[in-house]
Amino acid sequence: MPGGNPKEPSFAETSGTAGVLERNVEAILSHREQFERARTRQDRIADSITRFAGSMAFVYIHVAVFGTWILLDLGWLPVAPLDPTFVSIALAASIEAIFLSTFVLISQNRMAALDDKRADLALQVSLLAEHEITRLVEIVTEIGKKMNIDASHDPELSELSQTIAPEKVLDTMEQTERDRVAASH
Repeated sequence: MPGGNPKEPSFAETSGTAGVLERNVEAILSHREQFERARTRQDRIADSITRFAGSMAFVYIHVAVFGTWILLDLGWLPVAPLDPTFVSIALAASIEAIFLSTFVLISQNRMAALDDKRADLALQVSLLAEHEITRLVEIVTEIGKKMNIDASHDPELSELSQTIAPEKVLDTMEQTERDRVAASH
C-alpha cells in the first residue's frame, strides 16, 4: 500500500480457523455477559464493595480517617479527643472488618461457582479431545497397517487407541494419593 504498511493478517486469518475462533470467542463473551446479567442485586453490591475495598482509594480514605481519628485521640490536634482509650476506633475497625470479610466471602463464593463451571467445561473439552485423538490413532494405525508401515505395529499404539473412562482415571488418582499418604505415615 502506498504511504503505509499493510495490516498483518491475524493467526485466525492465516490458519483458516477464523470462523471457529470467532465462534468460540463470541460464545465465551456471550456466556460471560449472561453470567453478569444473572447476578443478583446483592451480588453486584458485594462485588462493588469488594472491588472498592481492594483499591488504593480505600487505603487512602482509611489512612486519612483513621489517622485523623488517632491524632485526635492522642490529643495532637487542637480539638478535644473523641475517645482517649481508643475503644471506639477499635470497635469501628472491628465492625468494618466483619462486614468487609463477609462481602469478600460472598464475592469469592460466586467466583468459585464460576470457576467450577469453567473447570467442568475444560474437563468436557479435554474428554472430547481425548476421545477424538483416540479415534484418530485407531484410524491412522489401521491405515499404517494397510500400507505395511512398520511403525503401525508398535505395541504402544494399541494402548493409545484404548478409550479411558474418566472415572477410572479419577479412581486411580485417588488410590495413588491414598497409597502415598499411607506410605508417608
